[in-house]
Amino acid sequence: MQKHFVHDLAYYTFDALRATPDITHAVSTRHGGISASPFDSLNLSRFVGDADANVATNWARLHAALALDATATVDASQAQADHVALVDARHRGTRIQNVDALITRTPNLPLLLRFADCVPILFYDPVQRAVGIAHAGWRGTVLHIATRTVQALQAAFGTRPRDLIVGIAPSIGACCYQIGDEVIARVRQTFANADALLIAQPGGTTHFDLWQANAAQLRALGVEQIEIAGLCTAHHTAEFFSYRAERGSTGRFGAVIALRVGNLE
Repeated sequence: MQKHFVHDLAYYTFDALRATPDITHAVSTRHGGISASPFDSLNLSRFVGDADANVATNWARLHAALALDATATVDASQAQADHVALVDARHRGTRIQNVDALITRTPNLPLLLRFADCVPILFYDPVQRAVGIAHAGWRGTVLHIATRTVQALQAAFGTRPRDLIVGIAPSIGACCYQIGDEVIARVRQTFANADALLIAQPGGTTHFDLWQANAAQLRALGVEQIEIAGLCTAHHTAEFFSYRAERGSTGRFGAVIALRVGNLE
């Protein structure tokens, strides 16, 4: 990934996705907004205790930095589940309820989800000119939200997994993501390679590798081009919001992707 600055607003882009002129994408940081502690400063969520006016200003600043239309962006009330929404121009500027992934091939229709440890996954099909974004917490991961997103792209647009370019963005890493017995059991039920994803720690605790769990789902479908950021949000709270490291009192950063090409429909 590469870090960018627009004045004091900082964001990251994936190397593989940045190489194409057809899309705009970014993973925001906590820098460049106006929110006060503990939401300092580019918090993008109205549902964590921050003032609505602050969030609105932060939202506008991020979109301006990316030259995106803030009134067009589609976001979601994330449900920690496996539901994927196909969106188009009719959904411009709306929030889709109870979904954890969005897909589109409509140009100039940014898709944005919010995070504070869960895994942002960005999808781009350069052949069918389609994009998607998913939110993968542990529940979404064991429910195969990454798989469901690829399948939705296949069904809606004829996407071939081998054509996809996928970015797994900063999120809590296996270094920090300690889990309990319930999650361990679900991982073992879900993944044939569970032993590689469940990492025993000194003292008898277990950590879960969300990055490789989602990458394994994608590879199983035939996705070959996967870029993993390798940045742990819990280790980098100076850069990203982390629900786990900040004990729930924090903001949310965003991941966004949008087609820049002319209308293909």
